[in-house]
Amino acid sequence: MNPQVSIIILNWNGWEDTLECLESLYRINYSNYNVVLIDNGSKDDSIEKINEYCDGKIEVNSKFFKYSSENKPIQVFEISENDTRNNNFSKKEEFLNLKNDKKLLLIKNEDNYGFAGGNNVGMKFAIECLNSDYVLLLNNDTVVDENFLTEMVKVSETDEKIGIVGSKIYYYDFKGKDNIIWGLGGGGVNLKTGKTWHYGLKKQDRDIFSKDIECGYITGCSMLIKNEVLKKLNGFDEDYFCYYEDTDLSVRAKKLGYKLMCAGNSKLWHKVSASSGELSPFSIFIGTRNNIWFVKKNYGSIFYCLIYLLTYKLARRTINFLILNQKPKLFLDYFKGFYDGLMVKPR
Repeated sequence: MNPQVSIIILNWNGWEDTLECLESLYRINYSNYNVVLIDNGSKDDSIEKINEYCDGKIEVNSKFFKYSSENKPIQVFEISENDTRNNNFSKKEEFLNLKNDKKLLLIKNEDNYGFAGGNNVGMKFAIECLNSDYVLLLNNDTVVDENFLTEMVKVSETDEKIGIVGSKIYYYDFKGKDNIIWGLGGGGVNLKTGKTWHYGLKKQDRDIFSKDIECGYITGCSMLIKNEVLKKLNGFDEDYFCYYEDTDLSVRAKKLGYKLMCAGNSKLWHKVSASSGELSPFSIFIGTRNNIWFVKKNYGSIFYCLIYLLTYKLARRTINFLILNQKPKLFLDYFKGFYDGLMVKPR
């Protein structure tokens, strides 16, 4: 039998994207998976809409597939955050014995704990209660190819030292095209500066990008993690809230001797920045703060960190926001993040 995989999707006020993601997931050809949907304290009608979809009352339209009613209704098992944290799931056996595409575990978090904290709730539950061999983190604003999980597990099972596997990720829509790459698994990372870059970014897909390659980090957009790795790392560092938590987890896994791989034949499409937006005040603040925290934590030289930040990063952003683009409000968000990164200690 194939290893059991718990697929964890985090929803926060984004039920329309989530339903398209779910509809694509229930079409995959992998034989042993559970879908675990975590609602991260949504303030809209997400939970109601998700239940309506599972009852077959909402048809999902997508350019990548035609809606199917064959697996509807889908049985929803709702569980509270408190029961999840205590591994209290009285219907566990009933859930595990149902067909993959006929069930959904819906965890209802009481608040928005960010990408890191929200996913940690699900990862811990999948490992400790569902006894999953793997956990797959998947963004809710993605659409997956039917072979995507089969290809990820195939790569992971070739080597016990492969700890995390990512996918070939396309832009959902890049100027009308759906074969333009957003990232191959993830990309590279510079521990001295915290700079990350995506492999294959904005390249049109071709045969060379279907090879399995080793990465510097795996993006949390699609991240297959072995049980043993999660137990050793204890999930994401929740201080990050969102941004850099996936890079941090990847670096910690590499420090333990694990390899990070991109499965070149595992494909999905990502609606880039559907949740927070490009260059939003929030993304600038928290991205800047977390970048500094990441360098301080993983590089270890405070002196180098200060020199780099003060002489290069701050000066560059000042020129960019104030002089070139004339966006003083965004500079203020950047400076707040810069200050917090240097002066505020994580919990």
